[in-house]
Amino acid sequence: MSSEACLALLLDGPMQSWGYASRFERRTTALHPTRSGVLGLIAAAVGIDKHAENEASQLARFAVLRMTTMTLPRGDFRGKELPIHRMEDYHTVTGIRRASGKVDKDATVQTYRHYLLDARFGVLIEGPAALLEEVASGLRNPRWGVWLGRKSCLPATPLLAGAVGTRENVWRGLLICTGYTGNESLQQFDHVLEVAPSESGADTMEDAPIGFGRPIGERHAPRWIRRIPKSSIANPPS
Repeated sequence: MSSEACLALLLDGPMQSWGYASRFERRTTALHPTRSGVLGLIAAAVGIDKHAENEASQLARFAVLRMTTMTLPRGDFRGKELPIHRMEDYHTVTGIRRASGKVDKDATVQTYRHYLLDARFGVLIEGPAALLEEVASGLRNPRWGVWLGRKSCLPATPLLAGAVGTRENVWRGLLICTGYTGNESLQQFDHVLEVAPSESGADTMEDAPIGFGRPIGERHAPRWIRRIPKSSIANPPS
């Protein structure tokens, strides 16, 4: 096997939530998986402790991985594509952290948390084959719990969509395991690419993890992406 390889993840569950700029009372979600969310899931699977002194250096090993995400819609019983819905959940929370950093144990506030419903995503991760084999091994037998953005968002299917391999074979395997023919191109799906900051149409997200155990404001670095809408697609699988 070449030193460079690919691994596919399938992110499928009743609810998903991929926050990237949500703090305090309103916790929103992106419409696609974030790098922070995916690498956080991987970190939990391989057993990286966010409270350990070497957490940042452990996470830094994954900086070489390149990530492409795509929406893989389901079809209803008539073969029509199911849209993704957004749900807002209302909470009250007691014992909050003020902007000063101090915890006020007696204060109660209202919070609103957003979730995606009927969402299904694929993720192609490319990088060194040995590192991807480590990721795959962790996801087969995770050290800690894994979820789709939040602890309440449990996966409905296995996260691994096949073995480490070439991008072409891994992409085909991901399509087949989600009910497609395997001959579809990436351009037939809404997808998000990681790009250089200078690329035309590049947008930035503060979702490249540095250390999940660091103070708020020091946990992430910027990442540049391009969101590309699908060009055309046949009826989705049922």
